[in-house]
Amino acid sequence: MIIEVRAEPPFQKNGFVIGCSRTREAIIIDPGDEVDALIGAVRDHELDVQYILLTHAHIDHVTGVAAAKGAFDVPVYLHLADLFLYEHTVQQGEMFGFKVQQPPPIDVYYDMTPIFFGDLEVRVHHTPGHCPGGVCLQVGDKGTAGEHLFVGDTLFAGSIGRTDLPGGSYETLMRSIIEVLFPLGDTSIVHPGHGPDTTIGRERQTNPFVLEYLAGKKP
Repeated sequence: MIIEVRAEPPFQKNGFVIGCSRTREAIIIDPGDEVDALIGAVRDHELDVQYILLTHAHIDHVTGVAAAKGAFDVPVYLHLADLFLYEHTVQQGEMFGFKVQQPPPIDVYYDMTPIFFGDLEVRVHHTPGHCPGGVCLQVGDKGTAGEHLFVGDTLFAGSIGRTDLPGGSYETLMRSIIEVLFPLGDTSIVHPGHGPDTTIGRERQTNPFVLEYLAGKKP
């Protein structure tokens, strides 16, 4: 499996290219301001992009969708519950003091069935809380439970996603982390939307927000 990550100012948001080493088929996850670098990585590896997959629709995760769609002419996927955010990308930009263009329409809404490219498989898990339509994209070999988790802004190394934006819910976010992400296995590699990679095991044992939440749930 080929995994390339890029991040650029102002948000330093991680965008990803995931490719099948044998077939060269690939996906792009969350193209934002780093989209030109992602397109460059696709060309450097001579990959054939099949899909653009979004973990959610906050501005920093979608500003590069138009460029990626223009470069590869492939379907864009999003969870339906985040459509209201996607349709208001321009207004999101204004909230942060940025002028952005509205990205192209969504082509496909996740129905939670696997998505295949090359020898690889994406399993989609709904992880609301940071926003209503957040998803985790679990990538691995076909027919297996992949160990690479692209979690958007649900979980970070030593932190969690913010819940003070429209549609956010702290309680829902914590349930997504503990009830959806943690069962995917301690050895699973977490590729967050911001910052360095981590593992489920590390966050289960040391994440201060998780530990505080669980302590509050004890009788």
